[in-house]
Amino acid sequence: MKNIKDYDLEDLKQELVNMGEKKFRAEQVFKWIFQDKVTSFDEMTNLSLELRETLKQNYSLSNFKILKKQTASDGTIKYLFDVLDGNAIETVLMKYHHGFSICVSSQIGCKMGCKFCASTGIAFARSLTSGEIVEQILAVERDEGIRISNVVFMGIGEPLDNYENVVNAIRIINNQKGINIGARHISISTSGLVPNIYRLAEENIQCTLSISLHATTDEQRSKMMPVNNMYNIEELIKACKDYISKTNRRISFEYALAKDNNDNLEDAKRLVKLLKGMNCHVNLIPINKIENGKFTKSSNENIIKFRDYLNEHGIVATIRRELGSDIDAACGQLRRKNLNN
Repeated sequence: MKNIKDYDLEDLKQELVNMGEKKFRAEQVFKWIFQDKVTSFDEMTNLSLELRETLKQNYSLSNFKILKKQTASDGTIKYLFDVLDGNAIETVLMKYHHGFSICVSSQIGCKMGCKFCASTGIAFARSLTSGEIVEQILAVERDEGIRISNVVFMGIGEPLDNYENVVNAIRIINNQKGINIGARHISISTSGLVPNIYRLAEENIQCTLSISLHATTDEQRSKMMPVNNMYNIEELIKACKDYISKTNRRISFEYALAKDNNDNLEDAKRLVKLLKGMNCHVNLIPINKIENGKFTKSSNENIIKFRDYLNEHGIVATIRRELGSDIDAACGQLRRKNLNN
């Protein structure tokens, strides 16, 4: 049965027209799903009984089930969702003074093999559909009774390896008649799939692009991130400059600081040289320690020195606030633990 949440508004209009319905019915259905967050077609009370029955016979609302829920002392909540086919994904709700942010997964497992990520070692199963990506937002909003204001594609999976579904999900999230979250409040993180960075620049979506850089030399980055063997730092930076030029949007570079690996002054100097003149921001990440992980967190002193050097040399840098440190905070940890039990 087809997941009705996979359809953006224009495609849903076509679906209902094919049933012999007027286009405005699609807008009603779209609103019921993405604004009212109904969990059954029976709740769509301004539709005829006949149409509701037709929808039930042809489509599923695919409402996720919560397998596990962990709440940290700082209010961060990590969900493990049953995606209704025997697989599970993680979603994280983060509470800030300015509102609620959600970190969504885009795939079940990940192919990228980054050495510092807890998703590494979990076999890749499949990519999520657009509706399964969007359902993470709806499920959390239903469970907590809140309105989410920011979405980051930084959970399990490589978003640009699931390009079409991610872009379609963003269009549903961004649609004023749908979830209605502004594109500038949506961030896509990528390990550096260069061809799809160029594609994204042409989409005319004003979202923020976050690049997982994490190193300043190809030798160093290839050890941390195998994707660098396919698309090296020079190619990646060239694609980033194209994205900035085409979208006029600032790029965020993610840099996970690992002790005695990429956290010294020479690394900071190379990073300044690499990013000089770009409309960008560097997000320094105190790396999470994962089971059997090769890398460990840099010292607080080194993290602060690294940030200060970047700022003093014209590169805006901040240290990411550590959330959920007393639960399974790193991407993949809760799913990995569940699989091992």
